[in-house]
Amino acid sequence: MKNHKIAPSLLSADFLHLQQEIEMINASDADWLHIDVMDGVFVPNISFGFPVMEAVRTICKKPLDVHLMIVEPQKFIREVAASGAYMMNVHYEACAHLHRVVYAIKDAGMKAAVTLNPHTPAELLEDIIADVDMVLLMSVNPGFGAQKFIEHSIAKTTKLKRMISSKGLQTLIEIDGGVNLDTGKRLLAAGADVLVAGNFVFKSANPIETIKDLKMLVP
Repeated sequence: MKNHKIAPSLLSADFLHLQQEIEMINASDADWLHIDVMDGVFVPNISFGFPVMEAVRTICKKPLDVHLMIVEPQKFIREVAASGAYMMNVHYEACAHLHRVVYAIKDAGMKAAVTLNPHTPAELLEDIIADVDMVLLMSVNPGFGAQKFIEHSIAKTTKLKRMISSKGLQTLIEIDGGVNLDTGKRLLAAGADVLVAGNFVFKSANPIETIKDLKMLVP
């Protein structure tokens, strides 16, 4: 069985009962908690900021996987680190000086990840892949949950996995968007290491069982 990670996305949680949702994640087989920060500029939506993240940190027992869907994410590296993030994701499309940003994230004590939008080719990471801990491939257009899975993401995952393997690297591949038991299984077979799931987990009848089912997937 593939030793993959599951990272439920907080964006799909019930914010009226956020503490209960976090306690559910703590009790589950989830490996990380995925947190999407949106600014309404880089993506057409606004989510939440550092006060919510800091509150989550006080009760969440899982590592925080923070995905910044914002312009100029390098301005907030210190704040993300202070909020307790384990992994900081920045978009390739938002960083003019990506190498500098990646090392600033590492210098702040976090793991560094680079995110690609669906239209951005994996080949563009050729010169940075050895410097990052993880690549997040968006399998929907970022900004909203409950979108339809983009099928090209399977081939893109395979291509990225080949690039990583050819260089002898251990860089993780994370997928976010439209993940369920069917797409999750196919993504794992293509080389994914981390599955982000939002609505599929939080809107299910039994989120803990749904997380367990994702964790038990065999590619």
